Amino acid sequence: MANSDGAWDNAKKYIETGDASFCGKHTPTHDASVVGDTVGDPFKDTSGPSLNILIKLMSMVSIVTAGLNIAFSLL
Repeated sequence: MANSDGAWDNAKKYIETGDASFCGKHTPTHDASVVGDTVGDPFKDTSGPSLNILIKLMSMVSIVTAGLNIAFSLL
């Protein structure tokens, strides 16, 4: 989720430069890219870091649980 915001932001910047025929400000393509960038900003700021912490917590719980399972299965 943190990387997707960067992609949307880069797409908006590319469209704003006007390098292609469909690009440039005040076009429907630019309006859509602004909406995408607005949606992507919370990903970068809130959802992405929260999910990183959750993934680390889940991996630590699984490592501890695996160790306990091995320790108690040998009894």
